[in-house]
Amino acid sequence: MPITVLPYIPQSITVHTGPANQPAENVTVSFSDYIKNVASSEIYPTWGESALRANILAQVSFALNRVYTEYYPSRGYDFDITGSTINDQRFIKGRSTFQNVDRLVDELFTTYIRRIGFVEPLAAKFCNGTTVTCDGLSQWGSEKLSQQGYNSMQILRRYYGDNIELVSNAPIREVRYSYPGYPIRRGDRSEYVTVIQAILNRVSRNYPAIPRIPEDGVFGELTEQAIKQFQSIFNLTPDGIVGQGTWYKLVSLYVSVTRLAELVSEGQTYTVIQPPRAGVTLREGSTGTAVSALQYLLSIVGQFSSSIPVLPIDGVFGPATRQAVIAAQTSFGLPADGVVGTQTWLRIYEEYLGIANTALAGANLPTSSSEIREAVTAQQFPGYNLSYGNSDQ
Repeated sequence: MPITVLPYIPQSITVHTGPANQPAENVTVSFSDYIKNVASSEIYPTWGESALRANILAQVSFALNRVYTEYYPSRGYDFDITGSTINDQRFIKGRSTFQNVDRLVDELFTTYIRRIGFVEPLAAKFCNGTTVTCDGLSQWGSEKLSQQGYNSMQILRRYYGDNIELVSNAPIREVRYSYPGYPIRRGDRSEYVTVIQAILNRVSRNYPAIPRIPEDGVFGELTEQAIKQFQSIFNLTPDGIVGQGTWYKLVSLYVSVTRLAELVSEGQTYTVIQPPRAGVTLREGSTGTAVSALQYLLSIVGQFSSSIPVLPIDGVFGPATRQAVIAAQTSFGLPADGVVGTQTWLRIYEEYLGIANTALAGANLPTSSSEIREAVTAQQFPGYNLSYGNSDQ
């Protein structure tokens, strides 16, 4: 989803044990136990390990796509996924699982598939490949390829294409639904307004009666009129207020028009800023452009997190920078050692990117490696404190 820019592994997931539109029990289990159950229900533990790995990665990615897109909550359901193979993957409450499957899931449940350059976990659909065929992975076909010596990535690329990659060690969090918990209306200024505006503009490409509006984070008259038009088209009360019903209708339409829950997706994209070179860390005493870039990222993140102090950008990794790094690491659940290696750098950058693409989408902040490098070299930074609602260009 747009507000949840970066995917995560849910600590738990709620499964509706039947088809979505039929009465059935909802069961909440840890995400790893859910994948163990699905893998033990969908595939055979006697298959080759590369086939097992490929199938488990597909199962993880598919489930994460359901969580990421809020596929069922945005449609009014009180669960994250179903246990029915009509639309999802098989889950059998209370079933035993297999030891070798459990071992592989414990290794792989924080790893998922995505298209290169895209954010969302791949909607990695699959079928058994015998009684049912599909555009995704063939389960029995994957076992045949395993017996022919294919490794798990070769199997996945055979079915999903060469433009996929694996994301490892994704963060684990409780499920966070995108609706902020209160209605958003004219006069509001926040990152949520930016998200609403961005969704409206994308949906308007498919529904031209919805007017295009500035994505400035300010809920003014134009945004209100666009919301009223959206509400009229989709039989919602046209009051111009984004309550829970309107919010999730926006989410549902956005996922639909961008096909985020399908194998062939428009995709959500972002540009990655390069972390320090392999084996290189930034720590107290470091100096140079890389330190300036770190301070710049932290200075923006600090505007939106009271626990992270806002830093001067001087290219010197001193005690203040170390304390800001420790605060960021603590906030993100990383080892709080004040040293910036690849994991800390990317996590700080991911937080920065989420802010740049939502709350400050109208500020044209640099996002790529070259843009940030140019900015820190020329000392071209905003000369004021950035906060929710700023729309200066």
